[in-house]
Amino acid sequence: MNRTMRILAGIVVIAIVAVVAGVFIIRGPGPLDFAGGTKVALADDRAGKPTGAPAKLEKASLVERGEYLAKAADCMVCHTKPGEKDYAGGLAFKLPFGTLYSTNITPDTDTGIGNYSDQDFLNAVQRGKRHDGARLYPAMPYTSYTYMSDEDVLAVKAYLFSLPAVHARAPDNTLSFPFNQRWAMIFWSAVFNPDTRFAPDTSKSPEWNRGAYLAEALAHCGECHTPRNLGFALDNRKKFAGAITAGWHAFNISSDKATGLGNWSDQDLISYLSLGHAPGHGSASGPMGEAVDHSFSQFAPEDIRAIVAYLRSVPPVSSPDLPATTAPVAPASPKEGATADARGKKVFASACASCHGWSGESPVSPMATLTGTWAVNDPAATNVAQIVISGTIRHTPEGALSMPAFGKAYSDDEIAAVANYVTARFGAKGSNLTAKDVAELRGQTAE
Repeated sequence: MNRTMRILAGIVVIAIVAVVAGVFIIRGPGPLDFAGGTKVALADDRAGKPTGAPAKLEKASLVERGEYLAKAADCMVCHTKPGEKDYAGGLAFKLPFGTLYSTNITPDTDTGIGNYSDQDFLNAVQRGKRHDGARLYPAMPYTSYTYMSDEDVLAVKAYLFSLPAVHARAPDNTLSFPFNQRWAMIFWSAVFNPDTRFAPDTSKSPEWNRGAYLAEALAHCGECHTPRNLGFALDNRKKFAGAITAGWHAFNISSDKATGLGNWSDQDLISYLSLGHAPGHGSASGPMGEAVDHSFSQFAPEDIRAIVAYLRSVPPVSSPDLPATTAPVAPASPKEGATADARGKKVFASACASCHGWSGESPVSPMATLTGTWAVNDPAATNVAQIVISGTIRHTPEGALSMPAFGKAYSDDEIAAVANYVTARFGAKGSNLTAKDVAELRGQTAE
């Protein structure tokens, strides 16, 4: 080999090493790497089976087990457009580079998944590859579902195929170049989808492993609560540190005591996941509210406890954008306390005070209490504004409690004003939302 060839070969080797190193740095650790311990294949696990449906459904039919797992995976929320048939798709996801529509996953053979074989379904759920060979966008969280066992994925398929077929074709996506190039997802998946099944950690308890499987594979908590890296994949160096998802703030759910779940009791977490409300912490709204209503509230109690046990083990990550302490109860009189925004106070007086109270402690229901909630203590006021725009509803054993949507009743300027007033009066630090900010938040929510 002459000198020129040696130099070229050296350059190629250096380039390959640089690319591999770059991919490794961008990809970062996997979602369970923080735990350490020895991993074993499911078939070799002797401590218990963390996958599948809970014990009460052990002898149930495949379809019944699949229904439980489909709810645990929260399939319906993303694949159902409000007012339309369940699982028929068409829900719009507004992204910075266009709009993406969810697909029909009923067993319709023309517009749904009726022609999918078992292997086709496994490829779609675990690998992001459609029946026709085209690649799915990661709005479908297959990088989390890839940890599901084949048995569980096919149980979900059995349940979906037991449903009525709905003929409904989703609208065409309107993504701009280069994001409209599906073929490019081949390379994205090669880097960011491990295409591997859940492996129990022998150093952890059976409850921890069950919780890890539920939180990472089925409930895919990280998809909303973990920030994204440069490649738009989950950045597990900041695991569960919180992120903006679909225009809502998915808060820090690491074990950090100041800005995460570290100061929540187990009962707080159980209540929040099961009922969508934890006293002193607030109520679930937006995507999290939907996850509670359609997924977590359907979990067996032991599965909720397993998730709590797992969340306790996630290393603390601080969120510098959130205050370390929450504000105390506000004065009961509207004449006292924050009055930084007179317009906001006027809107609050006419539309909010009767339910939420001037002190922030609701005279109607604990679920409407504002004091201590994450939303009002977020100085960005993202979720406060979104709740005013979209409203919220909580389903409890005692019945439903709803807040109406005011998005059409009030202008962007008025919504910004009331959000600023609420965070200043009831939170640790007032926000500075503008009408432009509110307009942008409207544009990020799913339809």
